[in-house]
Amino acid sequence: MAHKVFIDGEVGTTGLQIRDRLLQRDDIELISIDPSNRKDLDERLRCLEQADIGILCLPDAAAIEVAHQLRQTDTRLIDASTAHRVDDHWVFGFPELDAKRRAAIASAKNVSNPGCYSTCAIALLKPLVNAGVLSADSPISINAISGFSGGGKGMVEEFKNGDSDCFFVYGTSQNHKHVPEIMSYGGLTKRPVFVPSVGQFEQGMLVQIPLPIGIVNDTGSIGSTLSDHYNDSRFVSVVEPSHYGNRIDPRCLNGTNKLELSVHGDGKTGPVVLVAILDNLGKGASGAAVQNMNIMLGLDEGIGL
Repeated sequence: MAHKVFIDGEVGTTGLQIRDRLLQRDDIELISIDPSNRKDLDERLRCLEQADIGILCLPDAAAIEVAHQLRQTDTRLIDASTAHRVDDHWVFGFPELDAKRRAAIASAKNVSNPGCYSTCAIALLKPLVNAGVLSADSPISINAISGFSGGGKGMVEEFKNGDSDCFFVYGTSQNHKHVPEIMSYGGLTKRPVFVPSVGQFEQGMLVQIPLPIGIVNDTGSIGSTLSDHYNDSRFVSVVEPSHYGNRIDPRCLNGTNKLELSVHGDGKTGPVVLVAILDNLGKGASGAAVQNMNIMLGLDEGIGL
């Protein structure tokens, strides 16, 4: 029997990507809602109560409201918003985070999907902090660029209509919504400096974490620590800097659920730069949601990915 899934907010960028991935599968039955009722809370709740898993692709406030309404039901939820990522009653849905994470996701009623920027940053930081290679109170700076699809329908329209036509930096006030989860699950005790930006391309993401001389306890062990942590991972891999040649394209993993990590620089004679790349709509959003859904349903986590 097929598992029933309802995507609340399926017309948004992430929702559409999840829907496209699930439509190809005969083990998933997508519950549909009449387009005229997409903003009707009672009708959406009715659909969610029929589902084995509901995937929330909603603004934070709406996701909180729906989760509250469903707290006494059997419907399990995956929330793609920021609303529950540092909520102790929700399991943070990054299966590769630690050895117990998949089991926690598999048995969870509610799973929060990680943010795209934070997936990259946490993937780089957590193993190094856990191993003592990087101190939890290190002064960390995170620089990142995303395709404009990460800004949602409004930003996509701006770029496609020609209203925006260049690279720009934003979030310089240091209040970006991904910072709390980066600190919580990256193992940091000191708030990092985070500078995100948007490029003139639709999909793709590249995150850089520069590590000056003296900030790392053992620079020679950075690569091996990351490799050991993700050794058995299907979707996260550590690659050599030469893998990218002279230029690193943030779009190189588009259309996949992959996350690639690399360590650049000597470390003995100069600073090191950690780099993470993913598709911001893949492993950074819809792909991660499908991976978590598969785990929650007891399926092979790579189905449809």
